[in-house]
Amino acid sequence: MSTSTYLRTRVDRRPLAGLLAVGDALALTAFVVAGTIQHGGEPLADPGTVAGTLAPFLLAWVAVALVAGLYTADAVRSYRRALGWTVPAWVVAVLLGHALRATPVFSGGTTVAFVLVTLVVGGVLVVGWRLLFVLGTEMAG
Repeated sequence: MSTSTYLRTRVDRRPLAGLLAVGDALALTAFVVAGTIQHGGEPLADPGTVAGTLAPFLLAWVAVALVAGLYTADAVRSYRRALGWTVPAWVVAVLLGHALRATPVFSGGTTVAFVLVTLVVGGVLVVGWRLLFVLGTEMAG
């Protein structure tokens, strides 16, 4: 199976995939911006730091989300489905994101405490966003 054929099974061609991707990116960005502020940084004054912190997590999330089929209608068909697909993907993406941060390619390193905070706080934002998406589609439909 070619890469393009595989991706067609993992990403809907409807606007749904784009909306989910934008929401995911905003949730991850909110997590990084909040963390930057919490640690005394100024995100608007130092967008490079925000981008550098965000990059490994965004890359990891997109890779895992594509493999897991999280940009399909099936992934957000119900609350149960959204939770059942998003939570395990989030755990894998966090571990991968922190593994990337531990390399010389990305600055910042990682600690067990940061992994736990990312799992919980980032998870609330990403999973919460996707549950809100399900609620919105139920209300609209």
